[in-house]
Amino acid sequence: MIQPTEIGALFDLDGVLLDTEGSYSRLWSGIDRKYPTGVPDFATVIKGSNLENILNSYFPATVHADVVRMLDEFQATMEYRFFDGALEWLDSLASAGIVMCLVTSSDRRKMDAVYRQHPTFKNYFAHVITGDMVSRPKPAPECFLTGARLLGKDIKRCVVLEDSLNGLRAARSAGAAVVGLATTCKSEVIAPLCDLTVSDISVLTVEQVLNLIHP
Repeated sequence: MIQPTEIGALFDLDGVLLDTEGSYSRLWSGIDRKYPTGVPDFATVIKGSNLENILNSYFPATVHADVVRMLDEFQATMEYRFFDGALEWLDSLASAGIVMCLVTSSDRRKMDAVYRQHPTFKNYFAHVITGDMVSRPKPAPECFLTGARLLGKDIKRCVVLEDSLNGLRAARSAGAAVVGLATTCKSEVIAPLCDLTVSDISVLTVEQVLNLIHP
């Protein structure tokens, strides 16, 4: 079996570590009602996309400022609650010597709000990549390739933990081993994009992660 110190773990945030996808779905559904996009199930379609891509792809420039205002107000006051077992899982990876990178489509303002509620959260990660740090958002592989590079790991020696279809496509395209969490989409929907599918992070083991990487 490969040694833990030989690999990297790349984490998405919402829907993987933070149980916030339901809140975001309600927010974006409300924005879609105010500024109709005509996209069926809009709140699900955009999961994993960064804000710039969402604005430029679905909304006229005249409403961008108001959409950003609604999002900022929402994120400034929302509760950032971890999934049961999420922090324990990060502890287990850290204890095993696996280096970690957070790869999120969220922007730095949202991350500042997360850190205000959970000041020690960032200490788990050697690097944090936010959506405003990449030129091509998920489903492009840039964010995960950047994460692997910053960790000093070959992407084929990295495991990505994701929940959204855009994120899973990005991870698969990057060439990483992919763990899909069925917290946003059903297992049968995400399974074709994954090497391993689990219901949530609490049931995942370090051994399962190591077994996904071949020497």
